[in-house]
Amino acid sequence: MNFVESRNLEFEYIKYDDETDKKTSVKALRGVDIDVAKGEFVAVLGRNGSGKSTFAKLINGLNTPSGGTLYVRGLDASREENIWDIRQNVGMVFQNPDNQIIATIVEEDIAFGPENLGMEPSQIVKNVDMALKAVSMEEYRNAAPAYLSGGQKQRIAIAGILAMRPECIILDEPTAMLDPQGRKEVMDTVTMLNKEEGITIILITHYMEEAALADRIVVMNEGRVAMQGTPVEIFTRVDEMRSLHLDVPQITELAHIIHGKKPDFPKDILNIEEFMDAFKYMGFDKDFSYRGKSTHIKYNRPILEVKDLTHIYGRETAFEKVAIKNVNMTVGKGDFIGLIGHTGSGKSTLIQHLNALVKGDEGSVYFEGKDIFEDKAGLKFIRQKIGLVFQYPEYQIFETTIYDEVAYGPRNCGLSEDDIAVRVKEALEFVGIDESMYKKSPFDLSGGQKRRVAIAGVLAMRPEILILDEPMAGLDPYGRDEILLNIKKMHDDLGITVILVSHSMEDIATIADKIIVMNKGSIAMYDTVDNVFKEPDRLSAMGLNAPQLTLLFKRLREETGLDVPINIYDVKEAAEILISALR
Repeated sequence: MNFVESRNLEFEYIKYDDETDKKTSVKALRGVDIDVAKGEFVAVLGRNGSGKSTFAKLINGLNTPSGGTLYVRGLDASREENIWDIRQNVGMVFQNPDNQIIATIVEEDIAFGPENLGMEPSQIVKNVDMALKAVSMEEYRNAAPAYLSGGQKQRIAIAGILAMRPECIILDEPTAMLDPQGRKEVMDTVTMLNKEEGITIILITHYMEEAALADRIVVMNEGRVAMQGTPVEIFTRVDEMRSLHLDVPQITELAHIIHGKKPDFPKDILNIEEFMDAFKYMGFDKDFSYRGKSTHIKYNRPILEVKDLTHIYGRETAFEKVAIKNVNMTVGKGDFIGLIGHTGSGKSTLIQHLNALVKGDEGSVYFEGKDIFEDKAGLKFIRQKIGLVFQYPEYQIFETTIYDEVAYGPRNCGLSEDDIAVRVKEALEFVGIDESMYKKSPFDLSGGQKRRVAIAGVLAMRPEILILDEPMAGLDPYGRDEILLNIKKMHDDLGITVILVSHSMEDIATIADKIIVMNKGSIAMYDTVDNVFKEPDRLSAMGLNAPQLTLLFKRLREETGLDVPINIYDVKEAAEILISALR
């Protein structure tokens, strides 16, 4: 029996042109045929704007089809009288938890859905307990959501849906803001609900490792279904996935490259366990050794220093929480630092102190040797020199045109229009926004383009330090790589000091020089990329992990005795080493 059945499904929305005052219809879905069986786990992949979220909202009755047919639980989703029944049985977790949380206490927020479904109070209590445990948030039962990190809020949003015990759960990028351990816990929960309780799961994700857990994958492109099949069937079509601006798991790509040189090596590999089995079966040269690469870190003069910094939220209230405690760190001019840590470890709180958005309860922050709060009149100068791009940079956007958005900062610094024009052009060119788009509304841009505009708005201030808080979250692989390349180019070409917050260990490994690891409000590690990632067990104990390739090469050293390095983060380099080691 199919839980979801769509035939030639279409959806279009109305778009207004501010310049011409005309409206046009834009098709988001074009003839979509997708069936989801009751109890099936289906992952939906596609680049930003491909129609994934639109399809999900139609299933949940948030939108109404403009063409074709859609049946959910056998009910016609285009008929208004069926919407209540559909929504009772189809729960949806949105991309941004702030759009979903409404209560002032965590357990009250989780209980909101079951209460509105008319559940018995005793059952509500049981469901809330189950949901909190499922997302590992029991200790935050009585906390205020406003004081939680973005990742913790997302766990609460997921718990709110779990407590309703729907027949189907749709998850739209639910783990985008979670640390590696948090992602694993959520996916373990989702898989358990599907396998043990028969709940139908529809997962929208940009994490290929999550999609590999599904029974089936649907790949969408430009409002249409481009591919369907099992994870092995989809991910072994590496070139087709690349043509759609999507990724495959690193391990699958590695196997694909090796298979091209050694056809006996299987390419239908989705995880480290399968790779290890194939590698051992193929046979290898036990005397093989690889000299490895040497890394040279240049120690630059200090530009930013943090001394004994402590910040407490809700001080002397029932919600008092120590966010960061006795933090000490020095950032050199021209450094590229990756900032990682479990959700709630204090990353976002720390970076808000660095450009004086928040003042610590204790301790100090120094820029170029001067306390940033010593002279309140100088805060404007500090915020020009230390630019911060927030977790959802598109929420920084508010002007009516791209030009005015980027010009806002320089204009408020009192620069002449000629100087402003130079800075705007310079910043937008750097992030790849063409001059022909200057008069367009930034709200009409894709997610990746909005982020580039937000970054350009900070760049136009010509900062010496650029701080980015999860700028790639929720972006497809193409958009993620685009943003990463822009950030790297800013660092290399402009000499800007960069502090990048991310939950992607693979991204941090390939772009940063040093890593700061935060744990429970304090700095647990501050070292080179290689020195941090060579301790995966220590990272795992803090809710983190090393990159997938590092974990694989560590297993190879331990289980085969091969003299291979573990500081390998590039798939092509990894393939070259292993091809040489295989017989």
